[in-house]
Amino acid sequence: MLKIGSHVSFSDKGLLNAAEEAVSYGSSTFMIYTGAPQNTRRKPIEKQYIEEGREVMDRHGIGEIVVHAPYIINLGSYKDDTFELAVRFLQDEIRRTDYLGVKNIVLHPGAYTDKDAEFGIQRIAEGLNEVLEGTKDTKVSIALETMAGKGTEIGRRFEELAQIIDKVRDNERLTVCMDTCHMHDAGYNVAEDFDGVLAEFDRVVGLDRLAVLHLNDSKNFRGAAKDRHAPVGSGLIGYRAMRDIVRHKELRHLPMILETPWIGKNPDRQRPMYEAEIALLRGDAGERFGGEFFEDVERLDHFFSRQGIHHRDFIVQTWDLLKNDAKARKEDKREPMERLYDLIEENRLFADLEEEKINHRLTAWLAGKEARI
Repeated sequence: MLKIGSHVSFSDKGLLNAAEEAVSYGSSTFMIYTGAPQNTRRKPIEKQYIEEGREVMDRHGIGEIVVHAPYIINLGSYKDDTFELAVRFLQDEIRRTDYLGVKNIVLHPGAYTDKDAEFGIQRIAEGLNEVLEGTKDTKVSIALETMAGKGTEIGRRFEELAQIIDKVRDNERLTVCMDTCHMHDAGYNVAEDFDGVLAEFDRVVGLDRLAVLHLNDSKNFRGAAKDRHAPVGSGLIGYRAMRDIVRHKELRHLPMILETPWIGKNPDRQRPMYEAEIALLRGDAGERFGGEFFEDVERLDHFFSRQGIHHRDFIVQTWDLLKNDAKARKEDKREPMERLYDLIEENRLFADLEEEKINHRLTAWLAGKEARI
């Protein structure tokens, strides 16, 4: 069975809350932060409803899960206090991850800020040497994440990850997390030649290092170095490429995690598309939502066809307009899914359905006809 899920909340009742949320989306894995990603405040891991969460996971067949390290960790910093905090805090996070019985903690490698990439790579390797030495009593691996190339972050090229790994003494506990949006934004041809991307990764780093996959569509054209995630099918990678990645024979054993944006007209009531994305990518949306779901999607298809709207053409053309026509963007900042949703609402196609359910059907329509077979 595919291990596919999403980022879920560890707040309130910790692992119990996370597991129950994951189950509500139909997940077979999930990813958590063990505390807020933007600060160092942490509740004792022993009090985070671990046994209760494991019971829910066992009951629903959820085995391997993933932890993500906080964003504030920057092993690439030349500032001693920032660097030392990063080392110490990452060691603490690894111990919390080990207590949970999780084997991979995903880490953004770091940014070199006022120095250069060579300095950053060396500094990150130095930090990882300290972190790994100080946590050698654990079984946790650090999964270095592929990055988009925003600012001075390290990890935009596979070669940078390989250089870090080569500079770490005991690097058997270093793995890699591939992020589809990040690789696309960094310039890799994820949408049209993922086999080529995978072959390059194998040559430079080695497929045996690959441990986690982040499934995110992108709001940007390839090579933009921006790192802006989109719901699956509503970005420039597209559903078909994402589906092929999920079902790739070299990747089917990996935990696959969605970090796609929550959407909705009211910011206070936005919802994730995880449930629909997971079912569509796994290929069991009919089972998950019932026959009426795809009848509604066919109704959408008929409606949009009459409007002369093709799912992929509309997505690409709208993003092109938003990225390259400043006047048009100023006049209408709505992203593709919001424009389509508004068109549905204006024509009162599903007057009896709440916004989240309409967006689920819209997500399925954006996946194309092959997702309805």
